[in-house]
Amino acid sequence: MESTTEQPRNISGSMQSPRSPSSQPYLSVSVTDPVKLGNGVQAYISYRVITKTNLPEYQGPEKIVIRRYSDFVWLRDRLFEKYKGIFIPPLPEKSAVEKFRFSAEFIEMRRAALDIFVNRIALHPELQQSEDLRTFLQADEETMDRFRFQETGIFKKPADLMQMFRDVQSKVSDAVLGKEKPVEETTADYEKLKHYIFELENHLAEAQKHAYRLVKRHRELGQSLLDFGKAVKLLGACEGEPTGKAFSDLGTKSELLSIKLQKEAQQVLMNFEEPLKDYVRYVQSIKATIAERGTAFKQHCELAETTKLKEINLDKLMLTRSDKVGEAEIEYREIKAESEEATRRFERIVKRMEEEIVRFQEQKTEEMGVAFHQFAKGQARLANSVADAWRSLLPKLEASSTV
Repeated sequence: MESTTEQPRNISGSMQSPRSPSSQPYLSVSVTDPVKLGNGVQAYISYRVITKTNLPEYQGPEKIVIRRYSDFVWLRDRLFEKYKGIFIPPLPEKSAVEKFRFSAEFIEMRRAALDIFVNRIALHPELQQSEDLRTFLQADEETMDRFRFQETGIFKKPADLMQMFRDVQSKVSDAVLGKEKPVEETTADYEKLKHYIFELENHLAEAQKHAYRLVKRHRELGQSLLDFGKAVKLLGACEGEPTGKAFSDLGTKSELLSIKLQKEAQQVLMNFEEPLKDYVRYVQSIKATIAERGTAFKQHCELAETTKLKEINLDKLMLTRSDKVGEAEIEYREIKAESEEATRRFERIVKRMEEEIVRFQEQKTEEMGVAFHQFAKGQARLANSVADAWRSLLPKLEASSTV
């Protein structure tokens, strides 16, 4: 999972040499060296973010900056505000349990997830060009802090994306109860997209739940084998030869298998459960984009309706030769321009989402294929090790039982 050994990738994701003068444009980022800073409630983890690129808009071929989790949140929120319709990659969640915040396992899982997050952005054809990404990858810590805390007046304080989606769900519930008439897009393609995303979330969540159980089972079995090995060794110490030696070998072999199971549990966690959990978060991010599309569609419809009313009102005033015609014409032109902009905004979101869902499905197929292959290979390796270990003990145990 370490990202420090990765070679730079071009924007399509294939490997590139940073020294080759004929290299295609590339932008590769590594999130490394997590370090705990501060104490108590003020404690946090900092990361070295190493950028390698040959893109001319960057300051040089390599840049190293220090970032903390809230800086990654800042980047995600800025991109979500600016790039409507694009599926912004998800961030790993914060640990809700204080005692796990600084555990080695949690820190490594978060580091790996942050590395994936920023590289997905760096490889995205539009997000790669973001000025906010360049700021995140190049600004010094003081500048980054200023950007993070600065109130620009352009962006609202970013709310939790899932809360935004829950608000949309609440509005739908109100509509069902007759509290509010819904303004919703009902095209076949849009309904198909929503159905796919909601079904995918359910299936991924179910797979992730069972992957968690597999990790737990491996760890519990590993601990049981360790305890069993110790107990059998003590039992063997009470026996004479060759039974005592056979029991001692059995205990030693159990302890060694315990180590293998614990290692495999960690591999399943990092290479199987975590990718599944990451895609659950990704689908939730897509749902937030769907909610934004719903908002844009509603604005498009409401402004189109308002424009029609203004036009009808203007026609009436012109027929009556009212002295309010001039004022009404100005209002009509303004609302028409606003309506046209809302329509363009909605159509831009629709077009982007059509492109994004293709990218997402291709990426998911590739990454989930790797995760499932690694899982199956690990399970086969473990099963063979366990079988070989027990098989090697059979002659000694058979010999001791016939004495």
